[in-house]
Amino acid sequence: MAVVENKRVGFDYEIIETIEAGLELFGYEVKSLRAGHGSLKGARVVARGGEAYLVGASIPAWQPANAPKAYEPERTRRLLLSRKQIAHVASAEGEKGLTVVPLKVYNKGRKLKLAIAIARGKKKADKRQSIRARDEKRSIERTLKK
Repeated sequence: MAVVENKRVGFDYEIIETIEAGLELFGYEVKSLRAGHGSLKGARVVARGGEAYLVGASIPAWQPANAPKAYEPERTRRLLLSRKQIAHVASAEGEKGLTVVPLKVYNKGRKLKLAIAIARGKKKADKRQSIRARDEKRSIERTLKK
């Protein structure tokens, strides 16, 4: 079950491959995410210096009054990946036309995991085709329901 989801990714990008990553978070960020607060809209994953980071994700503090005064909701968060996975993400990031985007944050046992995707941006025509296919699917389901 997804705790926080980036719903635009499937529409804006063609997903090539998905990878599961751990997140380095503070306790009050974990509680906030489990309550469904937070946004992955506009976030991306970057690989620098043998590390992978989540950039642009907004995770507010669980209780803003009790959070540290210097807390920044959109800070860069380190991803917990193996060296091999980091190298794979870095090579995909460097390849022309590919980007690495977060899909969703979900529970796996007691831990929070981040699903990231290596994706290629869709052109306007591809987006129109996705809309058309979605509308056709809805109309078919409507007729079958009657």
